[in-house]
Amino acid sequence: MIKLVIGLGNPGREYENTRHNVGFMVIDALVKRLKAKRLGKQCLSELFKGKVLGREVLLAKPLTYMNNSGLAVVNLLEEFSLEPQNMIVVYDDLDLPVGMTRLRLEGSSGGHKGMESIIKNIKTQKFPRLRIGIGRPKRKDQVVNYVLSPFDPDQKPLIDRAIEKASECIVRSLELSPEEVMEFCNRKDI
Repeated sequence: MIKLVIGLGNPGREYENTRHNVGFMVIDALVKRLKAKRLGKQCLSELFKGKVLGREVLLAKPLTYMNNSGLAVVNLLEEFSLEPQNMIVVYDDLDLPVGMTRLRLEGSSGGHKGMESIIKNIKTQKFPRLRIGIGRPKRKDQVVNYVLSPFDPDQKPLIDRAIEKASECIVRSLELSPEEVMEFCNRKDI
């Protein structure tokens, strides 16, 4: 059962609307949708608490910067006595087309530094994750600048829809079986 949703990103205004912060954007959408209460800064994260069908869920935005996300995640799991299977991590993915969502119940980091940090710190790959496609730049040497820059105007509607879909995926993951949630989240309808 999911009790913790972690959106990956980088803290600070300069990163606010960048591709790498799409996980934070999903948490912000969930905070609004669930009318979640801000709990402040705890466990190296900005933390919120909301309810779905009367069940409490924690929403977290790690403040450790992307490449050290695992430090916040291990803190959260320990503080709230949760297992990795009780959380879902939301993050950007260069290998998915812009706006596509993909839910997996476990797997490798796929080269994502934030996910590498989480897997290293919690010592398992067995936890749900929701990837949001941000596309890939034309050249490999442009990746860092690409992920740390805002979405192009033509990409914005796709990302807005993906954030909405991702927040629906999260809510469904608190209500339905993993198979039912995956069927919805992994549809290529946007």
